[in-house]
Amino acid sequence: MRQPVRRTLAVVAAALTAATLAACSSTSNDSGMTGMDHSASPMPSGSSPTVAGSSDARTGDVMFAQMMIPHHQQAIEMADLALKNSTTSAEVRTLATDIKNAQDPEIATMRGWLSSWGTAPSASGHMDHGTGMMSDADMNKLETAQGAEFDRMWLTMMVEHHRGAVTMAQQVLTTTKDPEVKQLAEAIIKAQNAEITTMQGLL
Repeated sequence: MRQPVRRTLAVVAAALTAATLAACSSTSNDSGMTGMDHSASPMPSGSSPTVAGSSDARTGDVMFAQMMIPHHQQAIEMADLALKNSTTSAEVRTLATDIKNAQDPEIATMRGWLSSWGTAPSASGHMDHGTGMMSDADMNKLETAQGAEFDRMWLTMMVEHHRGAVTMAQQVLTTTKDPEVKQLAEAIIKAQNAEITTMQGLL
């Protein structure tokens, strides 16, 4: 079940970057763009979401939600592994609980946006690590780790994962005209940067 999530993210990431570049070239008052570190191929024909009267800004909003939903889902999967592992430290368990409590409602919010925009919840494609997503091999190693090894792996992986989310949120802020999208993106940046600092301290 993890492979479709990774496939979804690469193509969405490529489309979001394309939308951002288009918006930057077509509007004179846009500031610079925070680039995403990925090498995904462009979205194949027919896979782009259809939004009535969509603009470059709305296209970016759609791509952001379609990408962030599976990204959050993997963070929750990682949090669940920490909470199920009886050898996990109290600090990691607290972080895992906080991540679940924050990201579950954000997934619901973004799904609501996509529904209201008349847009598919996801697009298909191939995923790379530019968004901070973990591979199947990464997740399998984490699932079998125990004790201090698990904590170290989990913290290291979650820092990378959070950095990917922060990059995506920073990128959508360069194109969005929607105050709700802006508010969520800013909340993700603030919360996940704070958690990165905490996790780096634990490491």
